[in-house]
Amino acid sequence: MSYFLARRAVLKWLETPCIYQIVKDELYELDDDSFRYLKNCASKNGCSSKDGAFVDYCLEEGLLTTEKVFITRPVVERSPNPSLRYLELQITDACNLACKHCYINDKKCNELSPKQVKAVLQEFQNMQGLRVLITGGEPLLHGKFNEINEMLPEFFLRKVLFTNGLLLKKDAIKSLKFDEIQVSIDGLGESHDRIRGAGTFKRSLEAIEFALAAGFDVSVSTMVHRANVSDFDGMERLFKGMGIKDWTVDVPVVAGRLKENDDLVISPEEGGKYLAYGYGEGLHSSSQGFGCGLHLMAVMADGKIGKCTFYRANAVGSVNDGLRAAWARIRPIRLSELSCTCAYLEICRGGCRYRAEVLEGKGGKDLYRCMLYGII
Repeated sequence: MSYFLARRAVLKWLETPCIYQIVKDELYELDDDSFRYLKNCASKNGCSSKDGAFVDYCLEEGLLTTEKVFITRPVVERSPNPSLRYLELQITDACNLACKHCYINDKKCNELSPKQVKAVLQEFQNMQGLRVLITGGEPLLHGKFNEINEMLPEFFLRKVLFTNGLLLKKDAIKSLKFDEIQVSIDGLGESHDRIRGAGTFKRSLEAIEFALAAGFDVSVSTMVHRANVSDFDGMERLFKGMGIKDWTVDVPVVAGRLKENDDLVISPEEGGKYLAYGYGEGLHSSSQGFGCGLHLMAVMADGKIGKCTFYRANAVGSVNDGLRAAWARIRPIRLSELSCTCAYLEICRGGCRYRAEVLEGKGGKDLYRCMLYGII
């Protein structure tokens, strides 16, 4: 019997040879022999049985299939070290809301052209990238969103749309070429509406229901603020009951509009414990000894590239230079450089480094994470 590499499985050469199952968002490390075997399975003629247990496992995980598959796949070449696995791609900074906790304080209405987006995705794929988060502002406001949407199937990446959900319409949602839709929900009812606007909770929840009904993986992102702290148990029940794949909980950095709405700011002593909420797989395993964001970079709507979107003022390059040149300018943060010494350091990896710098300066502690683990 012949076996073929599954249509949504792709070989990646990160720090070690791997195979990535895009649909399941699973990354599997391979030894050299298994990598060569699966590379043969990606050929026109497929491959014959090797080791029954290995083939059975690959079939079960959706990495191999007995149905003939022959498609043009990306070149597999060594990634930079550390590898760039996750890309925040802000295609526009235009937004249909003015959320009170948003770090973007001004609306300049920058947007990347479809040509720029395509070039970024191509280079990210060539660098062995795994997952791209297409965001804004509100990405659905991009003047040529449909053109960007239609190019996405060309790339062997997991594509995630990060949206407030207000523009996701039931009739149009099936046309989206994404693997996952992530929606911001910042409380139940009134506490969400307080920072995002009247009626937005109901509309965002309807968008989630539309996406789930259309068969998309759906995740939720929640920011902790003073008005929603009594909602977390209720949000957990709601999201699990709906079938939400991942729930990410974080505390916003006091930047942008949050500086003007300090009544919503929650202290580390009060807010840190809420970081224990949330569920899902999150990022794939990473190298030990390094701080948060080892495999992450962000492209902003004005074309600048930074370590993440918070570091927009400290750009390391632009889309004109390319991702690889910008990535080479980012120096990984070693945990040994931080003032943190607790037993949880490898788990929290120093927390959000931007938030830590705001709170304590370079090399300082992310006090919200410290409070989560009860060490201060």
